[in-house]
Amino acid sequence: MKNLSNIVSQFKTEGTVQEITPLGAGLINDTYKVTTTETTTPDYVLQRINHAIFQDVEMLQNNIDAVTRQIRKKLVEQGENDIDRKVLHFIEGNDGKTYWFDGNNYWRMMTFIPRAKTYEAVTPEYSYYAGKAFGDFQSKLADIPETLGETIPDFHNMEFRLKQLRDAVAANAAGRLDEVKYYIDEIEKRADEMCKAERLFREGKLPKRVCHCDTKVNNMMFDEEGKVLCVIDLDTVMPSYIFSDYGDFLRTGANTGDEDDKDLDRVSFNMEIFKAFTKGYLEGATFLTPIEIENLSYAAALFPYMQCVRFLADYINGDTYYKIKYPEHNLVRTKAQFKLLQSVEEHTEEMKSFIDTCLQGK
Repeated sequence: MKNLSNIVSQFKTEGTVQEITPLGAGLINDTYKVTTTETTTPDYVLQRINHAIFQDVEMLQNNIDAVTRQIRKKLVEQGENDIDRKVLHFIEGNDGKTYWFDGNNYWRMMTFIPRAKTYEAVTPEYSYYAGKAFGDFQSKLADIPETLGETIPDFHNMEFRLKQLRDAVAANAAGRLDEVKYYIDEIEKRADEMCKAERLFREGKLPKRVCHCDTKVNNMMFDEEGKVLCVIDLDTVMPSYIFSDYGDFLRTGANTGDEDDKDLDRVSFNMEIFKAFTKGYLEGATFLTPIEIENLSYAAALFPYMQCVRFLADYINGDTYYKIKYPEHNLVRTKAQFKLLQSVEEHTEEMKSFIDTCLQGK
């Protein structure tokens, strides 16, 4: 507590610290609630930044500062009320930065949003809210004046992920190549089509946008009435194609099975979740160009394909990246993601038809 109190004192907070307690499941050592004694001052959230993943903390916080500043500006322009609950507010340190380095770890503080909650359930209702919230989030950032940095370079670059797989195949470090030949062949059959985004970008036809890059239902805060307050967890916000936010949500949210399901009969693409999320997203993302809209069904296929490539590369390399619970875990994940991809492909025409219907209703 004493050490954490010292860290809090490095930031320009209001009020007297009453207690500091762990906050959030799974991040018990990283996130804390700082409760103040006075009723007139806010409570705070203290966070240790994972700088093993986000190695350029200054870039990370500059991105977040630019994004939250832009969203706040848009909320003011729109005449919104209760703005402090509708955008994250990071606290300046005594040195003017929104983070502090204690010699070992990087820390940041933000105002605690009162009377707010998150949900884990991926239902059609919450998928619609998620689609609208992330679409609106991108809309507010479509004309952001700052240029953001890539906090995780090549995170969703399909050409880069295929190169990693091909390097793994060439090395065959774990001697597993023969047993996965079918999946390598299937991946290569689709490789040209799946690298379409990078190609369109080079041709000047597809823009990079400011994207969240971790679109999950539980990355939104809801108010007491179940309405979305704001998008949270902004560490991965960076330039990407809109496909990142659209496709990545559907990869997890619309999968009827688990990411590592051994029973492939359980794995399919849930069109009810797709329709709810897409309807919300198209309502929120008012800035989309025709080429972005035209390729939304491609985005739905891109992310199970990309994850299939990543799991397979790791399996061939001998499981050096993802944590595994048993020796074939990455192979099981590969098969599950490939089954999801096949299901998405079977629904392509239905997806396109639904998107057209949504646009006609606008």
